[in-house]
Amino acid sequence: MKVTIFGSTGDLGIQCLMQALDAGHEVTVLVRTPEKLPKILASKITVITGDALLFDDVMHSISESTDAILFAIGVDEKTSPQDLCTNATKNIIKAMRSNDVSRFVWCGGGSNILKEDVITFGSKFVRWYAEVFLKHRHTDKEHQISLLEENDDLDWIGVRPLQMKHGIKKEKYQLGFNAYSGFSKITFSDCAHAMINMLVDDTWIRKSPIIQY
Repeated sequence: MKVTIFGSTGDLGIQCLMQALDAGHEVTVLVRTPEKLPKILASKITVITGDALLFDDVMHSISESTDAILFAIGVDEKTSPQDLCTNATKNIIKAMRSNDVSRFVWCGGGSNILKEDVITFGSKFVRWYAEVFLKHRHTDKEHQISLLEENDDLDWIGVRPLQMKHGIKKEKYQLGFNAYSGFSKITFSDCAHAMINMLVDDTWIRKSPIIQY
């Protein structure tokens, strides 16, 4: 499968990149700073220098032969532009439609409560905390998932982690609309594992389940 990854130099993105290669996928990445990619990985992929906020750059990274998109762009509360993920996704969807690409696998956030979720004190606390202390990130992800829901003819699919941390890939975790709280955790490597599986698994099409241990 030919996959284009956005956000490949971040903690989650680099895991997506490594695991996509391990799974035998042919990978293209769009990065602003290619030097951030480990040389051993850069030699195995197609690297395009550019910005996901610029449509022409996004178009250069997605072609008619692209099978799927992996979206792992993160939001820095202090430095990221407003609606970074949402605006990048708008460009990606436009390029996907131009090239007849349907599969979009993304990483959202656990603070964005969906109608399928089990609503508990813990989930309400997570949302409150994000609205107060992580408002930039929370609002962007709210807008991004609303955008995806408007494009319900595409095969978008994703995960919503809570606390992400470094650690080994266990390949054992909960994926679904289970109760969660601010104590729910997942490693970057297992979050990436779920996303890589979603490239070929239709179980959660047009859904974004919580991922946690």
